[in-house]
Amino acid sequence: MKRKHRRDELTRLCLKMSIYRNAVWFVKGLQEYTRSGYEAAATRFCPSDLDENLSGRSFMITGANSGIGKATAQEVSIRGGTVHMVCRNKSRAEAAKAEIVERSKNQNVHVHIIDMSNARQVWEFTQSFSESSSVHVLINNAGCMVNQRELTEDGLEKNFATNTLGTYILTTGLMPALKKVEDPRVITVSSGGMLTQKLNVDDLQFEKGAFDGTAAYAQNKRQQVILTDTWASQHKEIHFSCMHPGWADTPAVQTSMPSFHAKMQSKLRTEAMGADTAVWLAVSAAAIKQPSGLFFQDRKAVATHLPLASSRSSPQEEEKLLAALEEFSLKFKP
Repeated sequence: MKRKHRRDELTRLCLKMSIYRNAVWFVKGLQEYTRSGYEAAATRFCPSDLDENLSGRSFMITGANSGIGKATAQEVSIRGGTVHMVCRNKSRAEAAKAEIVERSKNQNVHVHIIDMSNARQVWEFTQSFSESSSVHVLINNAGCMVNQRELTEDGLEKNFATNTLGTYILTTGLMPALKKVEDPRVITVSSGGMLTQKLNVDDLQFEKGAFDGTAAYAQNKRQQVILTDTWASQHKEIHFSCMHPGWADTPAVQTSMPSFHAKMQSKLRTEAMGADTAVWLAVSAAAIKQPSGLFFQDRKAVATHLPLASSRSSPQEEEKLLAALEEFSLKFKP
């Protein structure tokens, strides 16, 4: 009886913290994540930070056929970088490539068709790519927010498979190649939504309770932040960072969060605004002066927890996450 009482108390406390985090986060978002938030932050940007000639450097960008990924690919291509677009849909990828090449006059744009939710396919791609090409910068941008619990052909929950495991395998698989080049970087496009979540290593597949796609996505984004911090401590040769693009008007937001998009459309950032910090982290000399492993918003390192939010995880929980991802990844390694 006492155990049940304690469990009920813990459940009520968790619910209260969840309501608190969401409320504080939304107020913060209205101030900082909107178009006006970007414009206010941009007054302190150094425009020359992006005056870089990227000729000879290779950039792999996942989810590069639309939204923030496409905007990032465009900025890299304009500056002369070689772009490897990792996309799921061939026709949309080729259309985006044609547009990027037309605008940048840079022919060094390549399309790779990969489903980031397919762990075995991601492994195979990292192996074949590393044998034939080099990569200086990996930008983990691809993501999904599936609002009904859906399993991949491997039996994995789709948000987790794409956002967390796919990112883990691609990054892990490319690390040997990244360590061979000068100034290697890994940038992961996370989300400020992760501030509403405490790491939950006991339900990575979202099998318990009612499924909430938005919460699942935010949990995945919390996992990406923890991965970035862990990788930075383990692989000193590579500069790791993750970032929040703000609330941007992208096709993904329109389809995954239609009511939010309808209410907030006039306040949303452009895709270029959302991509700005990812581009800055990927190309600027200023970015690598920052310590590895941090979380950025509008070209500035920011906290990964809200005040008094009780969202910090223990080292044991984080080790458990890493162990689970390693176990999953090895299961699908060719």
